[in-house]
Amino acid sequence: MQSNKLPKTQKSILSKKIPKNIKRDSKQSFKKTSNKQAQSPKTPKNTQKAYKLLALQENISNNEAKSLIDKGLVSIKGKKILIARGLLAPNTRFSIQQIQSIKEIFQDKNILALEKPAFLTSEEVAKNYPQWTLLHRLDKETSGILLLVKDNSPFHLEAKEAFKQFQVLKQYTAIVEGILDEECEITAPLIIKKGKCAKVSVSKTKEGQRAITHITPLEIFGKKTKLNVQIKTGKTHQIRAHLAHIKHPIIGDVLYGGKPSSRILLHAHHVALLGYDFISSEPSEFIFKDNL
Repeated sequence: MQSNKLPKTQKSILSKKIPKNIKRDSKQSFKKTSNKQAQSPKTPKNTQKAYKLLALQENISNNEAKSLIDKGLVSIKGKKILIARGLLAPNTRFSIQQIQSIKEIFQDKNILALEKPAFLTSEEVAKNYPQWTLLHRLDKETSGILLLVKDNSPFHLEAKEAFKQFQVLKQYTAIVEGILDEECEITAPLIIKKGKCAKVSVSKTKEGQRAITHITPLEIFGKKTKLNVQIKTGKTHQIRAHLAHIKHPIIGDVLYGGKPSSRILLHAHHVALLGYDFISSEPSEFIFKDNL
């Protein structure tokens, strides 16, 4: 298996502050630079804010254009736009992703199984089913199996206990950067900071919440690997943080160091509990191709 040792921390070097308009040449002498030279180059006059360009090209309002970008639905050459007010050249061409419809896989008196599309939060999906409540959640850009139950029903209580006792099978498909050619299990504890934007880090000590992630390579294409990921625990951003920790972040997961893409390539493929078993086929963007 590949070594995932981190490089040794380099010692910091302390030096005296140098004025902004002074720079050191190769012979260690100093020379002044003019204030004009020190300034960053001017932004070209013909650039426009991304949302305004999108509004013009799609013949929609500025508010509609900004909303599309904020939802993560707009990309340029396969890379999602992160800042609606970012400046772009007027000849920029955008791609807008359409949010797929929610699919019902199964329903009985106990459980409702859905295929959640990317770019909808679990709560947004649940609003379409007011008589049901979420049993678990998926991140906004994660697609796949999402389960709902009747709130506080006997099955709901039994299912919650099954999650607590690690008796639920949860398998995901992920496409990550780099080559992973052997199975491995990641057990690094997680420190979870929740807020407007949750962010998880791997604990450098034994402190933190227990998390277990088992990964199995499925396919390698170039310098990318498709993985089957099974989690025994279900912590916030567990898969994303663990894969970033071993230096193989999920493609599209810029929050954890992944390369930009049209979405985070993580899909809830298989969930089984209490005699129920649900599978969701991977979306088309998970099929390896040169432009992935």
